[in-house]
Amino acid sequence: MRTLPAAQAIRQAAATAGRLGGRWSREPRALDVLTALSAFALMSLDVPGLAEADNSLNGPLAALALAGGACSLLVRRRVPWLTYAVALCFLGWLHELTLAQFALYSLGRYRGRLAGAVGVVGYVAFAYVMFNLPGWPVHRGDTLGEFSSLVVPIGVLAAGVGVAANRQDLVRALEAQRVETETLQAVQRERVRIARDVHDFVGRELTLLSVRSQVLARRAEGGPFEDGFEELSETARSAHRMLNEIIVQRGTDGAPTPGLAALPELAERSGRAGSPVDLLIDDEAHALSPLRQAAVHRVVQECLTNAAKHAPGERVSVRVALNGGRLHITVTNPLPTAAPPAAPVSAGTGTTGMAERIRAVGGTFEAGPKTSTYEVHATLSTGDPT
Repeated sequence: MRTLPAAQAIRQAAATAGRLGGRWSREPRALDVLTALSAFALMSLDVPGLAEADNSLNGPLAALALAGGACSLLVRRRVPWLTYAVALCFLGWLHELTLAQFALYSLGRYRGRLAGAVGVVGYVAFAYVMFNLPGWPVHRGDTLGEFSSLVVPIGVLAAGVGVAANRQDLVRALEAQRVETETLQAVQRERVRIARDVHDFVGRELTLLSVRSQVLARRAEGGPFEDGFEELSETARSAHRMLNEIIVQRGTDGAPTPGLAALPELAERSGRAGSPVDLLIDDEAHALSPLRQAAVHRVVQECLTNAAKHAPGERVSVRVALNGGRLHITVTNPLPTAAPPAAPVSAGTGTTGMAERIRAVGGTFEAGPKTSTYEVHATLSTGDPT
């Protein structure tokens, strides 16, 4: 086995540690444990003072008490007021200010601005009372000015940072909700388009079935099959009426999605816009049902739009092939070597719409960057030909 050079081994170890650290940083419980350990480490620096000047605790007992106080930070997300109460106890008993910083930050972070302000006022008032009682250690502030310059900034800064973090959490939550809402809306819009296509394609076939049944009924007039053809015609008309009632009323933009025959025009328009297209379609694919052809058109159209936005000027390859009873749609384009001069305007829901369209006809959909290209690959069954 080949031995890695020391520098490469160090880089790999650092990368592994970075990945583990990043994973830990996304785990709330791990962060709480790390916060508790950090608080305990900072408070431990004051153990000699606790044991010698502030009270009668010896070193081991002082360390044990500080460890218990630090453990209250493990529940700071659910009950930050508990950590706050423990911090005030430490302030009155051990004259310990460190835990109060973590407690006030937790109040502002997980309960908001009002809780942070109330916590600061309570903390400063409690500390002022303790300052006026006998036994306040000189190194914690001999005069009122020294006391205020030590206690007040600690509380205000800690709570302020917590409130700022709380507002960032709210902004991130709202942004995530906005993205989720846009995704759901994109799915709904795509379902409406699918419903319109079903209305057009299936409705057309039902109409033809009804007409043909009427013709056959006239030809079989007086024969044993006349009633059967009449019943078939009525069934087709009834199914068409039900389809019209189920499908949402068509809007002004309700034209059905074109099929494979419209792909060359899409490729030509893309080429005129600066993104040339290599289009290859198996001849057998033109025998697909209109609904499946509409799905292919939708995917290719959205892929060409995305390529023009994110990789302008790059050549796009479009391949529509039949293989093993499945239709494969593959669209690839090179990843841009440089960022575009202006960020493209995009709602970020086009991929969701494509996936919804393909899955609506029982297919699979994948999209994402490869080594040096961006690739979209969709498959669906061929179904019954037209």
